[in-house]
Formats: sequence, structure tokens, C-alpha cells
Amino acid sequence: MAQGRIVGGVIAPHPPHLVYADNPPQNEPRSEGGWEMLRWGYERLRRDLAAIEHDVLIVLSPHWQTYVGWHVLAGPHFSGKSVDPIFPHLFRYTYDLEVDTALAEAIESEARGAGLVTERMTNPDFRVDYGTIVSCHLVDPAWSRPIVSISSCRATAYYTVEVMQEQARILGEATRRAVEASGKRAVLLASNSLSHRHFTDEGELPEDMSREHITNHGQHLWDVKIVEMLRAGRTQEVVDLMPEFTRQAIAETDAGSLTWMLSALGCPDAPGELYAYGTVIGTGNAVMGWLREEGWPA
Repeated sequence: MAQGRIVGGVIAPHPPHLVYADNPPQNEPRSEGGWEMLRWGYERLRRDLAAIEHDVLIVLSPHWQTYVGWHVLAGPHFSGKSVDPIFPHLFRYTYDLEVDTALAEAIESEARGAGLVTERMTNPDFRVDYGTIVSCHLVDPAWSRPIVSISSCRATAYYTVEVMQEQARILGEATRRAVEASGKRAVLLASNSLSHRHFTDEGELPEDMSREHITNHGQHLWDVKIVEMLRAGRTQEVVDLMPEFTRQAIAETDAGSLTWMLSALGCPDAPGELYAYGTVIGTGNAVMGWLREEGWPA
């Protein structure tokens, strides 16, 4: 069997507003659009990914929160309705997805062997979280490939941001080893916003873009700093800075998704491609991609 490889890594933020604005048939609410810069950025990302052969999407979501270890979706098929608990008027999505169970089991085993606490989720009635669904939908609206979904163990809540990021680093390296042994070509999705301070109220029309802006200037400065570092290929520096960024910008990187993805890529010196940056209810969101190229570790 040929050696597997990670062929792409993507920062794939998951505001449900972006699915709402696209009006796909799976989502019940209808909109008049909105957040076009981010949605058009996802379109450009999809065009680039279409040129890269890949077999599976692997996503780590902040909204599958498990307080005892990292869990991996490991049943073959999941279907149901996902309703966003904060925005049920925007996101009521009927999903039907397939899981690469062999790869999911391999990631869980590899992570457990590296000393992490892990578990496999095989309950067919498990409700898949909206972070997983939104990121995977925006990257592949046709759901043309199986996925593997990984939870966030939330070590930040029980310990510190530093503990969480270190566990995410170990998980990323374990994910890479599992992919290489699988023979599969995988694209990794870090399902997170950057700065993550929400608005506390909403306008009468959610898609009214005249209301949309970053919550505060400090968040903007931190987001730009991180994006510029990633565009320059300074990925290891970003991982080193992650605890401070997470605290100062109230960033969704507290879930470990970005550190996991960059560590799985081997913290490449290659610059990330910025497809879009935009705000959603005050949060900062970057759609960025690293596709296999020079500068990646072998």
C-alpha cells in the first residue's frame, strides 16, 4: 500500500451564518445573502481543492466539546438534524454523512498510544455538532467524500491554554502518522474563528451587512498580526504565540484546532494562501489554505 499523506490544511471557520446566507437545500431558513467576502473566499478555496486529489476530510471542531479526552467520530454513517443552539433561526440543517471509520480508528489508536486520553464515538444516534457540519459543508457542499471528526477536549477549561495547545500538538503529530499509515490523501480542517468576541444583540435582519464589523480594534490588530505571520510562513511562531493570542483576542483557538492542524502539517515554512478575512457578529474569520507544495516537511 502506498504511503498516505496530508495534501492540504485549511483554516475553515464555521459561523452558521455562512450556510444560512448560501441557502443550501439542507438548511431550512432562507436568507437574502450576506457575508459575501467570506463566502466568495470559500468558493476560491473549493476551486483550488478541486485540483488536488484527496480521499477524506479530517476536521477538529470546537463545538464537539468533550471534557474527558479527545473523541473521534468512528461510526460509518450519521444522519439527523443539527440546530444551532444560539442561532436556531439561522441554522436547522439536515445532514447525512459518511465517516472513514478505518482512518478514524487509526487516529484514535495513534493518539492513545502517544499518551492522550481518547474515545471512539460509535453511537449511530449521536448528533453531529454544527462546527463539523458547517466547516465540511463550506469546503465540500456536495459531501462527496467521507470525513473524520475529532472533538475538542477543552483542557483550557480544566487546566490552561498551554496544556490544551500541547495536547493539540501531540494529537496533530499522531494524526499525521495515522494518515501516512492509511494510504489515504487527507485534507485537514481547523474549524475555528480567530478573535471570537461576539455581539450581544442582533438586528432585525441578520444578513444586514451595515451592522457587521469587528467587536473591537484590539481584536482586529491581533487577527491581522496572526494572518500576516501565517501568510509569511511563520507557522511555528504562530503555534508558539497561540496561548497569548488566545487569551488576548478571546480567540476560538482555545479549542486547539489550529495548533492541531499546523502541527499535523509539520509547521511548514510555506506561506498560507489567504482566501478571505471577514467578520461575523463581531468575530474575526480567516479562510486560509496550505496545499502541498515546496516548503512542507517531507
